Amino acid sequence: MGTESAIIEDMKRLGLSEYEAKAYLKLLEQYPVNGYALSKSSSIPRSRIYEVLDSLKNKQIVFEQTDGKNTVYRPLDPQLLVNRLKSDFNTILNGIDDYTKKLYAAEQDDNKLTLVNGRENILNLLKLLIADAKKRIAVSIWEEEIGDLSPVLDHAIGRGVMLKGIYFGKNNRYSQLVTHRRIERYLAEKKERYMTVIIDGIHVVSGVISRDSESQVTWTKDIGLVEMSEDYISHDLSVNLYSNHLDPAGRAIFEDFLDNVRKDYYGFTEEEFINFKNKYVESIEE
Repeated sequence: MGTESAIIEDMKRLGLSEYEAKAYLKLLEQYPVNGYALSKSSSIPRSRIYEVLDSLKNKQIVFEQTDGKNTVYRPLDPQLLVNRLKSDFNTILNGIDDYTKKLYAAEQDDNKLTLVNGRENILNLLKLLIADAKKRIAVSIWEEEIGDLSPVLDHAIGRGVMLKGIYFGKNNRYSQLVTHRRIERYLAEKKERYMTVIIDGIHVVSGVISRDSESQVTWTKDIGLVEMSEDYISHDLSVNLYSNHLDPAGRAIFEDFLDNVRKDYYGFTEEEFINFKNKYVESIEE
């Protein structure tokens, strides 16, 4: 439940002036009253109160009742006000939606990359996309970002949206996500947090999320980049699930094999590779 000042700010966002909001709220507490009494209770100057009441009457939020020389005012029932505002804004938003969709040549821009800067801006974009998800969300994501996105992710799951992917962290709250294997070593090895989020196989947001205001991601609907991101998450998921499926001895052999694949890929000498592995073993032990 909001405070009066917060509700007044909300009502201003819906098109009322501050004085109009104050007058209406005070009328709800006590009615019918005349303009003088309302001016005193609401702290609206007497020189302004009748102008404010006329405006509210024109909006049919306040009603005037005259009996001889006495004029008093009554508020519109709050439930009726809320219903009318919802109807008005839905009509407005539907009109905007119809018109802007005709203007927006989305099919011409599907292969474009949009750069989004700043961690807060990135998270706000993701919240919008996740809230609009219809079928499936795929992620390669870190614990810190899950913490910020959990409310909107929980809501998506609640309405039947599938969640799949890889989780980087120690406290995985989602059974739908697979915690990355050798997580202690991985956390010690990585100096940045990279993130990929795919929405319904249509949108992909990918980039560095660990630099606060300097964080930077790309957002695109380019089908090639979406499929490449799907392949990346799918491959990482497959490797981790296979490793988890093995018994300890088999897992040790498999991880040693993957280490050697990595050594060959990066072109490490034997000494470089030993130093590389020892560096992260020491980081974990510390």
